[in-house]
Amino acid sequence: MTLTISELITRKKVAAMEQQIRTTPGKQQAIAQPDATSLMLTEASEGLTQKQCYYRALAAKDSRFDGVFFTGVKTTGVYCRPVCGVKTPRESSCEFYSSAAAAEAAGFRPCLRCRPELAPYAIQQNLAHAIWQKIADGALNEKDIESFSEQVGLSSRQLRRVMLQEFGVTPVELAQTQRLLFAKKLLQETQLGMAEIAFAAGFGSVRRFNALFSERYQLAPGSIRRAADSAGEGVSLKLAYRPPYAWDAVITYLAGRAMPGLEAVIEEKGGKAYVRSVHMDGLDGWLKVAHLPAKQQLSLQVSPTLAPVLMPLMARVRQQFDLEANPAIIQSHLQSDALLAGQILRTPGMRVPGAFDSFELAIRAVLGQQVSVAGATTVAGRLVTRFGQPVTTPFAAVTHHFPSPQTIVSLSIDELAGIGIPGARAATLQNIAQFALDGGLQKQLAASSDEMVARLKTVKGIGEWTAQYIAMRALRFSDAFPAGDLGLQKAAALLATPVSERLTEKQLLNIAQPWAPWRAYAALLLWQSLSK
Repeated sequence: MTLTISELITRKKVAAMEQQIRTTPGKQQAIAQPDATSLMLTEASEGLTQKQCYYRALAAKDSRFDGVFFTGVKTTGVYCRPVCGVKTPRESSCEFYSSAAAAEAAGFRPCLRCRPELAPYAIQQNLAHAIWQKIADGALNEKDIESFSEQVGLSSRQLRRVMLQEFGVTPVELAQTQRLLFAKKLLQETQLGMAEIAFAAGFGSVRRFNALFSERYQLAPGSIRRAADSAGEGVSLKLAYRPPYAWDAVITYLAGRAMPGLEAVIEEKGGKAYVRSVHMDGLDGWLKVAHLPAKQQLSLQVSPTLAPVLMPLMARVRQQFDLEANPAIIQSHLQSDALLAGQILRTPGMRVPGAFDSFELAIRAVLGQQVSVAGATTVAGRLVTRFGQPVTTPFAAVTHHFPSPQTIVSLSIDELAGIGIPGARAATLQNIAQFALDGGLQKQLAASSDEMVARLKTVKGIGEWTAQYIAMRALRFSDAFPAGDLGLQKAAALLATPVSERLTEKQLLNIAQPWAPWRAYAALLLWQSLSK
């Protein structure tokens, strides 16, 4: 039986209150906290304990649970993903953890076969998981714990308590685990030198990297090195997701909105791939993303010049392609509505394409006000090629970086309007650029979707549609919903009974209420239905 959202929320509150941190000598062990998927499994298996439910998922090698929990095997001292291909251990030999960091804090080493660093994150929408995401993306590589706590809005003591209660590890332990796992990933997937790997993973020195790796894993870093895939230029990495993944729909969506000169979707022997230029922390380069359906992974290829920023770059790509989504949870909720059920069957695993850079997406959203997608793409390309910095890449269609907020602010209204937009819209571009310079496009960890939308609407020229679109794609709010979109109104009208030409914004909002908290995914399904 599938749980309703209210039931899920109630159960999670009860689980959070009942969760305890069990302490053994020198170790802290956190029981994996159930998420919606595990709760649905529990509901279907009345009488089973949570550990028995997780063991059932482990025995089935169920990919829906990849990243939801990790299994520590007491007989080997190794922890694995639920999809690990080794023989399933006895239930009595298994301990279950909510994160790789919790498993390592309990003394387990990562499996060299299933490679826990490949697992998608089990992200939930609360403060603790938002903090976890920031740390996992490398926030503590450049900042100390006090500075990071201030950014989050907590004291360092409060931050430590939140992480211990939710995950059973301290922020520093989590950061160390993520650095080690990322270094392990680079060791096994790239040909980077040890010094490059150490610094890319956030270690201050090669000596510190070697010492912590040997201490935690009882292995020398070089002993797990594998022959890297040397096909093509640059550094190649693999990014896992929970299947199914509607790659064709996602790449088609990105292709229609790609800004000429900055990004493109190209045809290759193995299928379509997304390419773009990258400018991060003063470094210039490019990236390419392709699909590896047989492995349930995306392939990420990055120019060697970007090796120092691989950790935050990979985090951006994971967000842009929505790799942390759990389609089992999302679809089980949305398919209960007859209006969406048919499209879910036609497009299983639909994702909400994000943005590699939130400022780029915000500008693209403004350019898309009251014009067609094709028209917005044309003027966006003019903006890139006229005001962006030229860059050399292996791709003929990728020739420039996106203009910076400083550049947009420094231009005159007439110069901006020269790309083919009204003066009022040119002024809005400058307003959103200044908003970005003031930190307005940085997602506040504790802020709700409504709060961020309201904040965006304080920018002159930004209305409800634009704010919701930015919140949905750039700020990654799963319940953002641009109900004023003409395409959504038409799609919903065509799928509704009786069929009509178009719904009003108010009618669409009323229909969409039961889709919360996954209305952004419903929006993509509705847009996709128009392509039939």
